[in-house]
Amino acid sequence: MNKNETQQKQGIFISIEGPDGAGKTTVLERLLPRLEELYPAGLVTTREPGGVAIAEKIREVILDVNHTAMDSKTELLLYIAARRQHLVERVLPNLQAGKMVLVDRFIDSSVAYQGAGRGLSIDHIKWLNSYATDGLEPDLTLLLDIESEEGLRRIEANKDREVNRLDLEKIDMHQRVRQGYLELAEENPDRIKIVDASQDLEAVVEDAFNLIKAVLEEKES
Repeated sequence: MNKNETQQKQGIFISIEGPDGAGKTTVLERLLPRLEELYPAGLVTTREPGGVAIAEKIREVILDVNHTAMDSKTELLLYIAARRQHLVERVLPNLQAGKMVLVDRFIDSSVAYQGAGRGLSIDHIKWLNSYATDGLEPDLTLLLDIESEEGLRRIEANKDREVNRLDLEKIDMHQRVRQGYLELAEENPDRIKIVDASQDLEAVVEDAFNLIKAVLEEKES
């Protein structure tokens, strides 16, 4: 599969990004009923790492709270491997079928977490992302932005949320991740749109919906 074949897609590809506690999963759930009316060709929601059996197994390894000895490069390469498998098994077939694919995290997460957060080479991460995806990028990336302290407070208050290895990181790691996301948004203003996730939920959902609607209208015009 070459880059041109990967990018010959008929559907709409949207990623939802943000630091921990930004509310990505909740916002996505609230968006779905409205998007089903907006895009009758069909919706597919999925996540990274995960979304397919092999990638879910990799997810278990990455996020296991007992794996605190994991090296940063090992972590990065596991994410990249999961991304590739998820892409070829789930994302691409659904895009080629004309569906809207909404993924909770994609390429920008690796730059923000392993690049800005862990201090690994961002150039190397971008190359690995491109290699794993054959250069595929979302049509739109919604960046749900929230201050790190507030995000961690939300996580602490949500007793139903599964605690994973990244939740054990100190505040400065989360602050670096957030800054990494903001820098990505500045570098990619046409693709990455910031949504203020500190607003009440209805306002966040409304802002996200309007951004998706604008992309659809642009593609139709």
